[in-house]
Amino acid sequence: MLVPPWLTPLLNTPFFNVCRIHSDAARSECNMFCLDCNIDAFCFYCRSSRHKDHQVIQIRRSSYHDVVRVGEIQKMLDISGVQTYVINSARVLFLNERPQPKSGKTGAYICEICGRSLLDQVRFCSLGCKLVGIKRNGNASFVLDANNNQVSTMEEGMSRRTISSRQEEEEELREGSEQGMYLATPSNARRRKGIPHRAPFGS
Repeated sequence: MLVPPWLTPLLNTPFFNVCRIHSDAARSECNMFCLDCNIDAFCFYCRSSRHKDHQVIQIRRSSYHDVVRVGEIQKMLDISGVQTYVINSARVLFLNERPQPKSGKTGAYICEICGRSLLDQVRFCSLGCKLVGIKRNGNASFVLDANNNQVSTMEEGMSRRTISSRQEEEEELREGSEQGMYLATPSNARRRKGIPHRAPFGS
């Protein structure tokens, strides 16, 4: 088995719709997928009630495209040959093929399936394109073994680079409705040390 049974449903699932059961809750976006149940996306609250002891991964978004953190997905899949990116300090990869940039520029490396420019010398731009490559050529696999259970040192080094705004549109990684909830307070902000008192009038 070169492809796990849950992968195709994952790639075909629409994410970030509002949960019909918890639509009034703060974290109601359906951005999670259960590898055991293999059905629709669900929200944070559905996970607690229906998928408590299941294998669940969380999907995030970058420029309106679905991504998953490498740290989560590499425990279930061999992701070798797929381009990874560092976005907002998190290393991620894209679930599916994306449209080509408007600039039309082609880099030194391109995806074998869709022809998208890549940053590193890898074969695919996304999990979806690797899936197509496996079905078409059979010369790759998603199955983990002792040799590819972790990303190799070479791939680790190559993937530690951030997408610049010159290469692609600005990337923003968000976790559903949590985006923008936490605001940092500047460390050098001036604060009033006390309440000033007016000097008494002279007699």
